Amino acid sequence: MKRSYLVAAAATAIMVASPALADKLTLKFGHVGKPGSLFEASVNAFATCANKALGDKAEVQTFGSSQLGKDKELLQKLKLGQITFALPSSVMSSVSEVFGVFEMPYIIKDRDHMRRVQKALMDSTFQPAVEAKGYRIIGLFENGFRHITNNTRPVNTPKDLAGIKLRTPKGAWRVKMFKLYGANPTPMAFSEVFTALKTNVIDGQENPYAQIASAKFQEVQKYLSITGHVYTPAYVLTSAKHFAKLPKDVQAALEKCGAETQDFVYDTAAQLEVDLLKVIKDAGVEVNEADKAAFIEASKPIYDEFSKSYSGGEALVDQVQSLAKGS
Repeated sequence: MKRSYLVAAAATAIMVASPALADKLTLKFGHVGKPGSLFEASVNAFATCANKALGDKAEVQTFGSSQLGKDKELLQKLKLGQITFALPSSVMSSVSEVFGVFEMPYIIKDRDHMRRVQKALMDSTFQPAVEAKGYRIIGLFENGFRHITNNTRPVNTPKDLAGIKLRTPKGAWRVKMFKLYGANPTPMAFSEVFTALKTNVIDGQENPYAQIASAKFQEVQKYLSITGHVYTPAYVLTSAKHFAKLPKDVQAALEKCGAETQDFVYDTAAQLEVDLLKVIKDAGVEVNEADKAAFIEASKPIYDEFSKSYSGGEALVDQVQSLAKGS
């Protein structure tokens, strides 16, 4: 009798608890960052902020290392509502050509410059561009300033890239840029790069220190050339349609955390540039400062092509460059 009562009481408790459990939304955040990467730290900081604000209403769960797919797959899963957030960077130029402006070499000078660009152009230019494709940006993070590693030779000027098989992200402008410099660019998913380097399928790659070190490229690369050729923002991206279906207070909390986490991301990124360069050097990688003036000079044709191929491209470049010195 007592046993029957306890079973019945337990069943009742489960029935009472179930609606509350069922009401808590699960919001999946997929990204390609490895453990120890800036992406992982950024997404985890966003999730911590969001989960504290959301309480029992919803939970942001994070999935790094391409567990839920590579960049293109994550973009598709956003549309299907299979995940809530992704953190694309270079691949955004394939979503809308307006993001090609961030593929222009040396166009972003520093993080303060990026903040001014964000303030001036996010709502008028970049947000409408992604919304036209069914997405929404709720936060701006970063991938960072990119540098070149390879196993062939130190890269001081663009001429040193001649014949080097270099992995690039799957963005048209990065491929064009490295072809212009004389390299043999090979678009490839980030998750495949370590093995391709180790097996000599490719000679090198280009990424920020945080991606280089967390993916352990220093274990399979001889040279690091500090070029800083491109600064890549990263976007906390969601589906406009599916995000709009979330309760208004949940939307507001997520957007607030997207904005608030940016300071953490920028501070962490700046510190990692110091810490991780040491990690790479300590691994035995030979490091050199590239001749940035030579790269800037060699980059002029890519600006001309962007201005001609994208309507409004020249004006957009002028706007971004005009914000370099502050307001």
